[in-house]
Amino acid sequence: MTSPAGQAAQAAGPSVTGSGRQGDRGAGQSATSPPGDGDGDGAGGGLPAGTGAQVGQSAQASEERVVSPLADADDRVIEGALRPKRLAEFVGQGRVREQLSLVLEGALRRGRVPDHMLISGPPGLGKTTIAMIIAAELGKPLRITSGPAIERAGDLASVLSTLSDGEVMFIDEIHRVARPAEEMLYLAMEDFRVDVVIGKGPGATAIPLEIAPFTLVGATTRAGLLPAPLRDRFGFTAYLDFYEPAELGVIVRRSAGLLGVALRDDGADEIAGRSRGTPRIANRLLRRVRDFAEVRADGVVTRQVARAALELYEVDDNGLDRLDRAVLSALVRRFGGGPVGLSTLAVAVGEEAETVEVVAEPFLVREGLMIRTPRGRVATPAAWEYLGLAVPEPGGAGNPGAGTLFG
Repeated sequence: MTSPAGQAAQAAGPSVTGSGRQGDRGAGQSATSPPGDGDGDGAGGGLPAGTGAQVGQSAQASEERVVSPLADADDRVIEGALRPKRLAEFVGQGRVREQLSLVLEGALRRGRVPDHMLISGPPGLGKTTIAMIIAAELGKPLRITSGPAIERAGDLASVLSTLSDGEVMFIDEIHRVARPAEEMLYLAMEDFRVDVVIGKGPGATAIPLEIAPFTLVGATTRAGLLPAPLRDRFGFTAYLDFYEPAELGVIVRRSAGLLGVALRDDGADEIAGRSRGTPRIANRLLRRVRDFAEVRADGVVTRQVARAALELYEVDDNGLDRLDRAVLSALVRRFGGGPVGLSTLAVAVGEEAETVEVVAEPFLVREGLMIRTPRGRVATPAAWEYLGLAVPEPGGAGNPGAGTLFG
């Protein structure tokens, strides 16, 4: 008997083919499942040598956290069942949905392919989902690849030359496309043509190859790393912002229905409030709370059950987990609120510096608990209050760095 998740996964959607992700398959090979929203934080994109490997380690550490916005293998399987198939089903991002609806409807009425689209924002907010919805709304197949998989111009040419008329091509982590392929992409986006170079040196010949009109959808978590010539070729750009708890509550209820989870409204609100404004985290917490409810309760997710489950997984009312609290506690209690260097702070909590910088800091900064200064990390008054400590006076004893923040 097929499970509710399996039934949802079999729902009709656009034809999807993959072109691979870094480390598992090369560009042009088929993929059985589409990638989730990539982390895209730090690897490639013109960063110093070795940074990609370091951030890869940080990403691996992040994926072990229940509140990580990065997708692991289980997330990608479940997300395939939970993704909305149409724009009307997509929850949140109201302004982006309205703008996208106009772009797609206008293109359909004119019988033309829509402009190329760039979607940016933090991981886990639905960039891949929107790309799939675009293909579904247009009634066209979707070709999926990722920036790290396109290492040479030939990789890109092999994908572009096989696109059908009006097909949607999705490049996740587009800021990590190799420079030679990026330059080929300029011509393909503007003139629907690629120049294939035959031979080397003075005898090399460029053969123009016409390609079918297509729509490129690029996704990035680091829009600032995109070169201006590439960014300017996108006719529509959208930024996905973090979700409100009420919107996440709707998403959690919808996911619970698809997964067959008995969920009360107060339980959904409890999960939504601890999800860091990220649907991917909300769906992951729902699955962990479901496990708790089935094993240690009567199978119904109520507020009390959700609280007990998330307390077990060390996720507090604000969405902070063990690592977040350890960083804040070390910053405030050991270093008097800072400023303190990243390496010193990482040693204090027993983690790699890259893990602290990539995994913990973004949420702490967004919540106003920490700021980054040229001299180092500094705790805000909200951090002291969160830990139940009195906010020191500017320049007071035991808080040598307070003058840089409060004074």
